[in-house]
Amino acid sequence: MSFQNPVFIPGPTNMPEEIRKACYMPTIDHRSAVFGEILNPCLKSVRKVLKSDSAHVFIFPSTGTGGWETALSNTLSPGDKILAARNGMFSHRWIDMCQRHGLDVQIVETPWGHGLPAHRYSEILAADTGHEIKVVLATYNETATGVRSNIAAVRKALDDADHPALLFVDGVSSIASMDFRFDEWGVDIAVTGSQKGFMLPAGLAILGFSDKAMAASNSAKLPRTFFDIRDMEKGYAANAFPYTPPVGLMNGLKLSSELLLEEGMENVFARHNRIAEGVRLAVNAWGLELCAATPDVHSDTVSAIKTPKGFDATDIVTHAANTYGVAFGVGLGEVAGKVFRIGHLGSLTDVMTLSGLATAEMCMADLGLNVQLGSGVAAAQEYYRSNPAVSALQAA
Repeated sequence: MSFQNPVFIPGPTNMPEEIRKACYMPTIDHRSAVFGEILNPCLKSVRKVLKSDSAHVFIFPSTGTGGWETALSNTLSPGDKILAARNGMFSHRWIDMCQRHGLDVQIVETPWGHGLPAHRYSEILAADTGHEIKVVLATYNETATGVRSNIAAVRKALDDADHPALLFVDGVSSIASMDFRFDEWGVDIAVTGSQKGFMLPAGLAILGFSDKAMAASNSAKLPRTFFDIRDMEKGYAANAFPYTPPVGLMNGLKLSSELLLEEGMENVFARHNRIAEGVRLAVNAWGLELCAATPDVHSDTVSAIKTPKGFDATDIVTHAANTYGVAFGVGLGEVAGKVFRIGHLGSLTDVMTLSGLATAEMCMADLGLNVQLGSGVAAAQEYYRSNPAVSALQAA
C-alpha cells in the first residue's frame, strides 16, 4: 500500500493535512481550562452537524461499536424488547450486541441490498398495543451493501402507530456525509464515529441523545461504567471528562466540524451525492451492477459493486493493494467474494475519485473481466464536467 495514494474504503477515510496536524498537538493539562476550549466547541458543532437544536452530545474514546453499546446500556434493562431489521453486516452486528446484552430482539429478515422495511415496522408497531417494544433500531447507511434507508419513514411508522418506542439510528457511515436530520426525524439516539465523515482517525464514538433518551437513562438497568452518560455529563459540567480524554482527537474533531460547517452541510451532502453519482455511472459503463437493489436506496458514501458469478470480487481488492498500492473495500458477510466496495466519503474530490475508478478498471482488466479501460472514467468525467463542484469560496 502506498501512503501517497488516497484510500477508497468506507472508513477510515482520507484525512486532510490540517486535520492531521490538529490531532498532533502538544500535551496539555486535560484538567485545565484549556481543555474546555476544545471540548465545548466540539459539542456545539456536532449538534449543528446533526441538525439539532437540543441534542445532548456525548463523545467517548471509542468507535461506532462503542457508540452502539453506549446507546443500549444507558437506556435499556435486561429483557427489554427491541425491533430491528437485518439487511446487512452492520445491522447484524448491532442485533448481535443486543442479544449479548440479554435483550429480546424481534428481527425482520430483509434481503441484503434492500433498505429497512418501514411497512413491516408499521405493522409490527401497530400490533404492539401493549408497547412492549422499547427501541427501534435503524441502520441509516448499511456500509456492507451500499444501501441507504429512509429514516423519516421509520419515524412515520412509529408516529402512525402512536408508539412510544425510542428510535436509535446507526449513522456511522452517513452522518457528516449524507443528509441527517436529528430533530426533524425524531431521532432519540444517533451514533457515529470519528473515522468516516468527520475525516479523523478511528478513536471517537460520537452520539446525540434526545431528552426522551436522557430520561430513559434514569431507569435503565443494564450495567455501564466507561460508557455511562451520567458520568460524562458531570464531567462536561466541569469542562472535563470523567477520565483522561483523547485530547488530540478532540482537537481534530473541533477543526473537522468547523470545516464541515464552513463548507455548509447542504454543500457537503451535495458533494457526496455528486461524487457518488459519478461512481454509479462508471459502474454502469463497466456493465456491472450495484448491490443496492434500486436507485432510491443508493448510498452516497459507499458503492458495493457486484462482479460476475464465479468471479471472486476479493481478488480485485487484493490486486489493487499489491499491484497499484490502492485500497478498496472487500465484501462482508453474505456478499463476501461477491462484491467489492468503493468508499466515496469524507475528504474526497472529483480528481481523487477518478484515480480510484481508473485503478479499479486496471484491476478488472488485469484479472480478465470484460471491462474497457477508460469507460467508467469517461462516464464519471462527463458527469463531473456537467455538474461542477461548489468551490471553497462559494461554500464560504
